[in-house]
Amino acid sequence: MKEMDGIGDRLLVVFDGHCGLCNGWVRWLLCHDTQDRLRFAAFDSPSAADLLARQGIASTEAESVPATILVVRNVGGPAEQVLVRSDAVLALLAELRPPWPAVAAAFRWIPQPLRDQGYRLVARWRYRIRERLESCPIPTNDERERFL
Repeated sequence: MKEMDGIGDRLLVVFDGHCGLCNGWVRWLLCHDTQDRLRFAAFDSPSAADLLARQGIASTEAESVPATILVVRNVGGPAEQVLVRSDAVLALLAELRPPWPAVAAAFRWIPQPLRDQGYRLVARWRYRIRERLESCPIPTNDERERFL
């Protein structure tokens, strides 16, 4: 849990590091997170193991990796909150500079079950949209401090 001490009030993004689409999304977030509001960890990273165990999510087998991105608020605190699927994406967009918070607010008007159905469709096809990676890409030196 020591790696998580420096998160503060930032959101933690836990993602499938072998998914090309997920990695593209993380790269996009890195470029747009100019206020340094996000931290990242792959599902299979040692840093995410405690968090996943607390939340009852197995991280050791590839088939147990959820078909969703996890966004965690208040990491390790008593008010720790895990967001999944479309709620996770909208929480991330809300942390970025305009126009992304307005985009998130607009999408909140769509009922969550409908948003999540769209998310699940993309998640099911993610390895066909972008290939499965054999290993997680290595972050650049500038990005490294943002990964746990």
